[in-house]
Amino acid sequence: MKPLNAIRMSGREVLPLVEGGKGVSVSTGESSGAWAAAGGVGTFSAVNANTYDDNGALVPMIYRGKTRRERNEELIEYSIKGGIDQTKIAYEKASGQGRLHMNVLWEMAAVEEILHGVLGQVSELVDGITCGAGMPYKVSQIAAQYKCYYYPIVSSARAFNALWKRSYNRNPEWLGGVVYEDPWRAGGHNGLSNVEDPNVPQDPYPRVLEIRKLMNQLGLNDVPIIMAGGVWYLREWSDWIDNPELGPIAFQFGTRPLLTQESPISDQWKQKLLTLKKGDIYLNRFSPTGFYSSAVENDFLIELKERNARQVAYSVEAMGDHSEPFPVGARGRLVYLTAHDKKMAESWTAQGYTQSMRTPDSTLIFVAPEIEDVILKDQIDCMGCLSACKFSNWSQGETGTTGHKADPRSFCIQKTLQSISHGGDVNKELMFAGHGAYRFSEDPFYKNGFIPTTQQLIDQLITGD
Repeated sequence: MKPLNAIRMSGREVLPLVEGGKGVSVSTGESSGAWAAAGGVGTFSAVNANTYDDNGALVPMIYRGKTRRERNEELIEYSIKGGIDQTKIAYEKASGQGRLHMNVLWEMAAVEEILHGVLGQVSELVDGITCGAGMPYKVSQIAAQYKCYYYPIVSSARAFNALWKRSYNRNPEWLGGVVYEDPWRAGGHNGLSNVEDPNVPQDPYPRVLEIRKLMNQLGLNDVPIIMAGGVWYLREWSDWIDNPELGPIAFQFGTRPLLTQESPISDQWKQKLLTLKKGDIYLNRFSPTGFYSSAVENDFLIELKERNARQVAYSVEAMGDHSEPFPVGARGRLVYLTAHDKKMAESWTAQGYTQSMRTPDSTLIFVAPEIEDVILKDQIDCMGCLSACKFSNWSQGETGTTGHKADPRSFCIQKTLQSISHGGDVNKELMFAGHGAYRFSEDPFYKNGFIPTTQQLIDQLITGD
């Protein structure tokens, strides 16, 4: 293992070890502050972060607004307050060491308003902004306004080139680094393009090299690239370290910091991580964002897979093969299925999946009555956590809607992520994880259920293990 030399990030020499930001109260001030205190770059999330009252008690996110727009305004208030609270906690915990970055998603609702709301009050405590899940053109302008470095998350040189040409070329001095997030290996939402096969992972080296060559052409030779997704043992990346072809490189760890003493996730979640096996984590496309995402297979994901499998195309009029009438809804309005699909629909109905729900793609899915009740309630209770949501058809634009039907094949991502991050059953909620999470059960470092402090984890990472 080569020596791990310091790298300059956000105006300071630090270890080239970056904590990956995980939203909805998973990367907190406690965890990121501890990472920075150990000499690395800690990343707390401002995506629906926890907020506290004057006595330090957690403030539950209760929405009282009667309309989606009113509830969205409440969510923005919670988000700004939570971002400020987590910034202050991280800063105090870091004790002046390392660097502190704030992570946001460009596709979260009102991201610009939230960034201004947080940085307008605590910008002196934040060293950098990490931003992905979309094309964050305006993040450079916002970062420059508050004299803060920005770190776009991309999955290709093409994406970074588009960002540079449209916006980043105006504020190059505040570009702290470029995060390459491997779309086949990283946890959470992934940036796979339509021409990339989700089942055929590509070698990250040539993709990162392509980004570096582009950056060199733009005069960004000394700007670091942060490799994110699939990083576990640094010894497996030794040929990347001090590699003149790649230039300055840092490594981001999103999954391993979950299993630390400072990590805020529940004990049930931590114990689940220690039992995962290869194949338990995979890409799916159920997210209401429309992005692929990487999550652990559990009852939650299985129900979504089965729900989507019980699906047939329909026509509102008899035409061609769609000649068989089938009643839909409480009023029994007729749609038309193929003969084969009608048999399938009748079979599912006989099994108890009696409720047929229309999708935006002129298909029907078949669910049990209790599942339909949950879907409809969650769609009604939408608080607009995304800029645009397939599941509820919310949009933060003037109309408040995407213009498409709500899609019952998806789910309320805010609800399930809030639940799992606050002690919900890990078998019944969405459990994001990087594809290497199964290595917890194989890595001797975690033998006998050992859960390290953040400092112990970083000390271990430096050794190459």
